[in-house]
Amino acid sequence: MRPYELIKAKRDGQRLKADDIAAFIDGYTRGTVPDYQMSAMLMAVFFRGLDDGELGAWARAMLFSGEVLDLSDTPGIKVDKHSTGGVGDKVSLSLAPLAAACGVPVPMISGRGLGHTGGTLDKLESIPGFQVDLSVAEYRRLVREVKVCLIGQTATLAPADKKLYALRDVTATVDCIPLIASSIMSKKLAEGIDALVLDVKVGSGAFMKKLEDARTLARTMISIGREMGKKVTALLTDMDQPLGHAVGNALEVVEAVEMLRGRAPADYTEVTLALTAEMLVLGGRAANEAEARAQLQKVIADGSAEKKLCELVEAQRGDPAAITDLSRLPRAKHTAKVAAPAAGFVTGIDSEAVGLAAMALGAGRERTDSIINPAVGFMLEKKVGDAVQAGEPIVTVHYDDAAKLEPVKQRLLAAYRFGPAKPAPRPLVLERLE
Repeated sequence: MRPYELIKAKRDGQRLKADDIAAFIDGYTRGTVPDYQMSAMLMAVFFRGLDDGELGAWARAMLFSGEVLDLSDTPGIKVDKHSTGGVGDKVSLSLAPLAAACGVPVPMISGRGLGHTGGTLDKLESIPGFQVDLSVAEYRRLVREVKVCLIGQTATLAPADKKLYALRDVTATVDCIPLIASSIMSKKLAEGIDALVLDVKVGSGAFMKKLEDARTLARTMISIGREMGKKVTALLTDMDQPLGHAVGNALEVVEAVEMLRGRAPADYTEVTLALTAEMLVLGGRAANEAEARAQLQKVIADGSAEKKLCELVEAQRGDPAAITDLSRLPRAKHTAKVAAPAAGFVTGIDSEAVGLAAMALGAGRERTDSIINPAVGFMLEKKVGDAVQAGEPIVTVHYDDAAKLEPVKQRLLAAYRFGPAKPAPRPLVLERLE
């Protein structure tokens, strides 16, 4: 069918054939289907959706629009983790070396932050010298020899997704579960993985604000993985407040290293251990979660997880001394406190507002070409459920530009909610799906 006919069929709610979907996406990747026709198709999909067969064909076409890596020369079951994004989500920085230290090969292709969510690549690049733009050959070698590698998306992996994502961003079609799911899974399956753990965030700081939407997204991605012969599990995790205490690139690296030393905030530690335990089970290194957690505690206690992170940093041309001596990481020139306006309890923190405040400070990017300051960010001194006294610090701001301080402090104060009673605790892991 001609592109026009396919667009009309989907607009009218008809089911598209797999061969037609493949030809349409191939044409768009090669440039014979123009942006305006793909824009029309994206909007038709936004309103009409894709059934399981169509979604599988769409994801497969995106996956095979470029190179699909073969890591069969690396022994073991290759497992990755993907997060749908949040504030203070530095899980990959500790999870990857943890899993690798336990013998699971971790090929990880990560993204940059845009808007209120932070990006793993930006955090890694706050480590002096760390290179995320490696060749496919280097990536394969590091997965084989170091058992872990974290790089950015290459031009040859899922090129259809790269074009489609840019188009979705300007056509108001980002917020569409079939398109989100196929975008994520096409990139992840192109890495050469055998299994995948999904961290689907739910709450004020997540793209999925509602539990049911997060559940639908997780099930959709699991379905695509099953269609491709891959084992996929998902944890729905809380993002109604930032994860851990640190928000900002170098500050989050510090917290990630402290987690490998057993000294990180309880919420961040628990989410990281839960996700990494899933990886160990999928990777055949543990029979169940309890056995996996015991292994993880062992590699934290004996220092081998931190050693693996140092090995990874050195392999990707970073300075491993910045991991053993955290004072070598970028530091802001100044700090300032945000004080509680009254006594009581912290009853809520708007994670998205905190993320936007970090972006305003220079820790995040407003546009893809924005320059990030790796040193700036926040330490949340008080989290939900904590008691506070009037005038007591609730956030420490790490900043360079004095002109940005007061507006950012006002944003942070507005992000906090206070009340006279301590709120009931909210579970960190809301559901597990497979």
